[in-house]
Amino acid sequence: MEYKWYMKIKPVRRDEINITLEFLLNVSAIIKVVSMGAASLLFHHAKSLFFIMAFMFSILITNSVAAVVAKEPRRLVTKLIHHDSILSPFYNASATSSDRATRAIERSKARLAYLKAATTRYSLDDIRSGLVQNGIGTVFYVNISIGQPPVPQLVVMDTGSSIFWIHCPPCVGTCGSARSPTPMFDPNKSSSYSPYPCPCAELGPCDFIKNQCLYTIDYGGGKIRITGNYALEDLTFVTFDEKATTISNMLFGCGHAVENFSDEQARGVLGLGAGPTSVTKQIGSRFSYCIGNISNPEDTDGQLIIGDKAIIDGNLTQLDVYKGFYYLTLQGISFGDKPLDIDPKIFQRNREGRGGVIIDSGMTLTILDELAFGPLKNEVQNFIDGLNLEHHSTELLPLCYKGFVSQDLIDFPAVTFHFAGGADLVLGTENLFLSHIPAYGSFCLAVTKVNRNNTARGASMIGVIMQQYLNVGYDLLAKKLSFMPLNCAFLYS
Repeated sequence: MEYKWYMKIKPVRRDEINITLEFLLNVSAIIKVVSMGAASLLFHHAKSLFFIMAFMFSILITNSVAAVVAKEPRRLVTKLIHHDSILSPFYNASATSSDRATRAIERSKARLAYLKAATTRYSLDDIRSGLVQNGIGTVFYVNISIGQPPVPQLVVMDTGSSIFWIHCPPCVGTCGSARSPTPMFDPNKSSSYSPYPCPCAELGPCDFIKNQCLYTIDYGGGKIRITGNYALEDLTFVTFDEKATTISNMLFGCGHAVENFSDEQARGVLGLGAGPTSVTKQIGSRFSYCIGNISNPEDTDGQLIIGDKAIIDGNLTQLDVYKGFYYLTLQGISFGDKPLDIDPKIFQRNREGRGGVIIDSGMTLTILDELAFGPLKNEVQNFIDGLNLEHHSTELLPLCYKGFVSQDLIDFPAVTFHFAGGADLVLGTENLFLSHIPAYGSFCLAVTKVNRNNTARGASMIGVIMQQYLNVGYDLLAKKLSFMPLNCAFLYS
């Protein structure tokens, strides 16, 4: 994701007007006290009283505003909708597990192409169009509502971008279609909509005629481009128990020109990156998500929490932000009790910014540096070869077998990723293998290797399969990431 302009957004909230009556009542009380026996002070020490009164007024204003802000909800919660979930507009009841696994690989190819293009001059035109059905490799959606009255919007969740935008009329280009499960948001029909006025500072250029700030978002190195105006609106999340939480004056982008955004079902993107315009930064510095079994369409327990009450618990490790991506410090990998012969330096970014390890919500597979993938692949292959299962491979996944994970890999050793700070991520077979590729009765190691043509800056990437059955928490202020094994259904109890 490339950002054109940045600034720290602190818009004045409409609800701060509510402090006026309280403030005037407090001022009235002060005047009443002063008038009782303080006339001489007013006459002889007017200058001193002026400063005293100004100081007291400032305290009252600060306290009143703080009281209003304290009442503001600081936690947005919603379901996390996997691409193939029964809650997804893409759900196909007739699709087989093999079909879903194949689509998962295709989405990973699309994501790799997008990330590669986002960090180099590499063009998405160089990727076969049949493999890039979705330009940014969408894995998860969320349902939100915007405006007053609230209008539901299905948007892509993306930890690799930092702006929340949706389609707005007039919209030209790939602005969704009638197949979208949610209508296009019309600002003219919302009583709470207000364009973000000039001056725009570093936020972007100003449209002086309309007195509003403009933006341009480039995905994939400019192949996907969204342009429009910034605005403030009420943002509402409906939780699992149908309770609505609304935060006013959220900065978002009204997209009027949409180029090559090929997801016709979604109305926009909810960027959860570390940029100042992200929803995360506007209401705090934390978010967390819990991912269930993405291979099971009926697993609908995934959850996204944004705000100060996001779940940051479990193993903590260092979180770095570089060029819009979230990086972790991976120090080693073990197969069972055996540490693999991997130099920790291969997981580090070099001076040119290449390498490192990214955790990403849009990548299904895990991608490892070749010098780490080789030792892991060898251990997995040696173990499974001892089970006398037939070996085969696919275009992207080199280690596949005929068989069933639940039956044939009962005694498979745990694989542990060792992160900085002593945080160990222990992975079972459900986090390591993708079943039913290319047909029922087969499985593949859901890990492949980095090469110069298939990832962002040669980085390794921790994908969604490896994040299953985990609650992953991001604390951007403390620069920490947490992961905790969790059945997401417990979050609803």
